[in-house]
Amino acid sequence: MIEEAVATAVDNKPRVFDDHHPPAADLLNACVHCGFCLQTCPTYTLWGKEMDSPRGRIHLINMAMDGEVGLTELYVSHFDHCLGCLACVTACPSGIQYSKLIEAMRSQVERLYHRPLGERIFRRMIAATFSRPKRLRKLAAALRAYQSLGLQRLAHTLHLTGLLPESLRAMERLMPDLSAKESSAPLPSRIAAQGEKRRTVALVTGCVQSVFTAQVSAAAARVLAAEGCEVVVPQDQGCCGALLLDLGQEKEALDMARKMIDAFEPTKVDAIVVNAAGCGAVLKDYGYLLRDDPKYCDRAMAFSAKCKDPSEILAELPPRAPRHPIALRVGFHDPCHLQHAQGLREPPRAMLRTIPGLQLVELPESALCCGSAGVYNLLQPETGYQLGERKVHNIVSTHAQVVATGNPGCQLQISALLNEKGQQLRVMHYMELLDQSISGNGSVQARNHR
Repeated sequence: MIEEAVATAVDNKPRVFDDHHPPAADLLNACVHCGFCLQTCPTYTLWGKEMDSPRGRIHLINMAMDGEVGLTELYVSHFDHCLGCLACVTACPSGIQYSKLIEAMRSQVERLYHRPLGERIFRRMIAATFSRPKRLRKLAAALRAYQSLGLQRLAHTLHLTGLLPESLRAMERLMPDLSAKESSAPLPSRIAAQGEKRRTVALVTGCVQSVFTAQVSAAAARVLAAEGCEVVVPQDQGCCGALLLDLGQEKEALDMARKMIDAFEPTKVDAIVVNAAGCGAVLKDYGYLLRDDPKYCDRAMAFSAKCKDPSEILAELPPRAPRHPIALRVGFHDPCHLQHAQGLREPPRAMLRTIPGLQLVELPESALCCGSAGVYNLLQPETGYQLGERKVHNIVSTHAQVVATGNPGCQLQISALLNEKGQQLRVMHYMELLDQSISGNGSVQARNHR
């Protein structure tokens, strides 16, 4: 049994990990401890502590494998502090697969470490709400009332939010302005291609994105249709499991992965388009995640092979729809799971360069995480806030008028911090910019009024 594995002795050393996918020795041995990862790691950049760097965390895993340490509160904290941004993967000359190590550690910790009651409740609340679009829509309706009735403004005026636990304060701070907009209508199950059809694609609408940034999926569908893609939107799709993997809930995440495969398999499409970078990274990894499942392993690999960021699809299709000018200075924020996990830096930039008049500017420290990192800014709000402040400072230094990115978590994080600092720049998904250029429906508003 898993519970018994912790107490088992092997070679007279205490057994720390159970037998279900412990960190793999071959992945650990790929690290040559060169230190190239140090300056790219957000937590090492902030604190300069070796144990809060990728190299240090790998050393900690090896210590646990040798029975030298156990899953103490201090030990676990070093892995909780990891954002999983994978900047270390980009920097590593040895090609280490750190994502697989951190996923294994999160699952081991979730099964074997007994967290304090408050942490357990909060983490379960996040999993039960944010991975369930129907529940999230009900929460959004309540938040809309909280804002439109002036209760949020009153709570801030009376400093009532200061009475909330730190994680709930972070959640309240990240809340987008819902008071002025209604819930977005779901996309139809099929959207016809304009002109001669060049591709048939399925669209992943996501969980958090479908509720808080649903305009992104609508924009992506319009752009793909304008470029000759028939767009299929499975109506029974749910969460891809990325959020639950962040929380170490491997079993529940894999159940969601199987349901996604079941929902998309009947579509028989050329590609599966994923607007959210974090979701895209996980969807592209289903083959590895379901490697032990004889029923789904091959199906997962075939599914993952079809998953693409919209910028990848558009890179394969010569632009056909006319672009109208957008005369704005746009700062591009690379989502970590787009540039590091998926290795996509140039495709979204190339896509934006097709827009006449748009001036694309690079951000300082572009490889450094904004602090969102899935639900990291809720679980580690202080660190997430520090990184968000640093990202906002870098954005402001470019004098950009709009920020473009490719992940809903980044959109919410950066938008909230910009507004808090009095810098009300609009943060948009790059598909929204391209949609407005193709549609020609007025100019993009540079300011994001909350």
